Amino acid sequence: MARSPIADFLTAPATVPILDVRAPAEYAQGHIPGALSLPLFSNDERARIGTTYKQVNPDKAVLLGLDFFGPKLRTLVEQAKQLAPSQAVRLHCWRGGMRSGAVQWLLELAGFQVNLLDHGYKDYRRWAGAEFARLRPLYIVGGYTGSGKTEVLHALAAQGQPVLDLEGLAHHKGSSFGSLGQPAQPTQEQFENNLAAALGALPADQPVWVEDESRSIGSLHIPTPLFDQMQAAPLLALDVPRAARVPKLALEYGRHDAGALASAILRLRKRLGGLVTKEALAAIADNDMNTMVDLVLTYYDKTYAHTMASAPTGRLTVPVPAVDTDGVANAALVLAAAATLPQTVL
Repeated sequence: MARSPIADFLTAPATVPILDVRAPAEYAQGHIPGALSLPLFSNDERARIGTTYKQVNPDKAVLLGLDFFGPKLRTLVEQAKQLAPSQAVRLHCWRGGMRSGAVQWLLELAGFQVNLLDHGYKDYRRWAGAEFARLRPLYIVGGYTGSGKTEVLHALAAQGQPVLDLEGLAHHKGSSFGSLGQPAQPTQEQFENNLAAALGALPADQPVWVEDESRSIGSLHIPTPLFDQMQAAPLLALDVPRAARVPKLALEYGRHDAGALASAILRLRKRLGGLVTKEALAAIADNDMNTMVDLVLTYYDKTYAHTMASAPTGRLTVPVPAVDTDGVANAALVLAAAATLPQTVL
């Protein structure tokens, strides 16, 4: 029975699917990116086995597990063949113990080639934590709301620069309006799993471009070791005129439902104040997106200015003047600014 350490398990050919035999609720909470669910036990069965283990004894729990396992033998093999027609799979459970061992035995009996993850999904979580703590050179792209920072990252990626898109991974753009047009956010655990996989795929010998973010992105938070590195990294701060940012945001927000926009405004009510909130809601009702954005941008600009003023002591910040929000043009500007930095700051 082949067992692989996490590094070998993750670098196996992508044509060999990962099968996660944990219960559906465990998989939904967080799983290795790309893994497919092949649960040995249902959520209820897993709970009953756990209760028996704690309240009766381990032997009774094993026997109960076998009672559940027996009738599923054929179904599990058939499901595995659908998920992996080549009959070569990578397999794991939580700790690399009895659940994955039982399914490995069954699939090998059915002719599968099985690569079992030693220490299971728990080892992936340890690996993810190590990825967040690994020191790597970073460039942070900052700037006021509406500067087009995400477009700059996309332009850099198109040029072959290593990019970490935190907002893309979080399914959120980081403001009260950040969930508009986005899929539901993943769980914190799944966000971390996806983030670790993205970090692991980046080259170790080149600076990675990341958008300046607060610790939280919507309901999710950036793992502390990575966030601390971001706070210490050089900040290339786009300085885009407000007159260019307002129409960009108005066009972006104008595509969304008026009710969703009003909800975003109401979430900011305490920060905007009663009068500005009333005026912004009226602008939405009149489909006057420029006025709505202009009102809200005053709050966001003040917040960003305060954040910049309270930046960590000694952090290198390089202003990057830009005439508009063109992502390709501004990517060239931040690349040129980065080229002037001494390598000792990375």
